[in-house]
Amino acid sequence: MKVERIAVVGAGAWGAALANVLALAGRKVTLCARDAAAVRRIAERRESMRLPGVTIDASIKVDCAPPGTKQDTVLLAVPAQNLREAAQALAWNLDRSTPVIACAKGIERGTHKFMTDVIAECAPKAVPAILSGPSFARDVATGLPTALTLAAADANLAAGLARALGSPAFRLYHSTDVRGVEIGGAAKNVLAIAAGIVAGRALGASAQAALITRGFAELFRFGEALGARPQTLSGLSGLGDLILTCSSSQSRNFSFGVAWGKGAPPDPATAPLAEGFFTAPALIEMAKAAGVEMPIASAVDDILARRAGIDEAIQALLMRPFRAET
Repeated sequence: MKVERIAVVGAGAWGAALANVLALAGRKVTLCARDAAAVRRIAERRESMRLPGVTIDASIKVDCAPPGTKQDTVLLAVPAQNLREAAQALAWNLDRSTPVIACAKGIERGTHKFMTDVIAECAPKAVPAILSGPSFARDVATGLPTALTLAAADANLAAGLARALGSPAFRLYHSTDVRGVEIGGAAKNVLAIAAGIVAGRALGASAQAALITRGFAELFRFGEALGARPQTLSGLSGLGDLILTCSSSQSRNFSFGVAWGKGAPPDPATAPLAEGFFTAPALIEMAKAAGVEMPIASAVDDILARRAGIDEAIQALLMRPFRAET
C-alpha cells in the first residue's frame, strides 16, 4: 500500500519521536502541534519541549492545522483522554478509508471506550488502527532498536501499515487483534503505578517480581474476558510493555508510583502524564462488569482515589487467602 505522506497529531515526546523515526525512514511527515506558538517554537528550535535534547529532523513540516485530505495516514499521538477531541478535529477533513492510528494507551473515562472505538465514533470515514508496545520516546527518536505491534481489523491493512511505517530500527509486527493490543497497553499503565509504589516503598526485588507476575495474570484474565488472544497478551503489547514500564524510571507511570510510594503523591495536573492514573477507575469498572478479579489494579485505584492508604492496601493484598496459581 502507498503510505508516503503521514501526519502525526501531537507534538509531545511520543509525537516528536514518531515523526522523527518516520522521517528517517524516508516518509513525508507533518507534525501537528496544538497551537501557533508551539508550532513557531518547534520550527525555530527543532525540538519538542517534552523531548529536550533530541533534534526534530529538518524534513519534518510543523503545522497547527488538523491534517488535510492529502495525508495517506494519520497518527494520533495525544493522551488517551484527549484523543476524542483530536479525532473530532480531523474527522471532517479526512478522505474516506484513511487509516487513523491511535498511539495512546488507555481507556476513555466515562464511556469505557478504547481508543479505536473513539476514532470509529468520531471519524466515521477513518479506518481505525492501534500502535502499541514496549517503547520509550527517547529510544525511538534517537534510532535505538524498538519493536511494537500495529493492529487493525483488516489483516492486509495491518500488514501494509507495518511495512510502510516500519524500518530496521523501528520493527513493527502486525496483528488483527485490535482489542488485545489495546487492553495490554491500557492495563499495564495501571500495573506500572503499582510497581512504582513497591519500589518507592523499598519492598525489594522479590516483591517487584511477584507483583509483575501476578499483575500479568490480572491483565491476562481481563483480556481473555474481553476476547483478546492469548498470544497477543503474552506478546509485545502485553507482557513486553508490562515488563518495560514496571522496571524503568523512564516510565512516567512507574515514576508516578514511586512518588506515591515515597509519600509524596504528585499532582496529576502538573506532573508528567501518567495515563494509568486516568485509566485505573475505568479499568476496574470494566473488570467488575465482566466479573474479572483484579486485586492489584483495584488496590492502585483505591490508593489513587484515596479510599485506602498504601500500607492498608498492601496489607489487604498480603492477607488474601492462599490459592492455586492461575
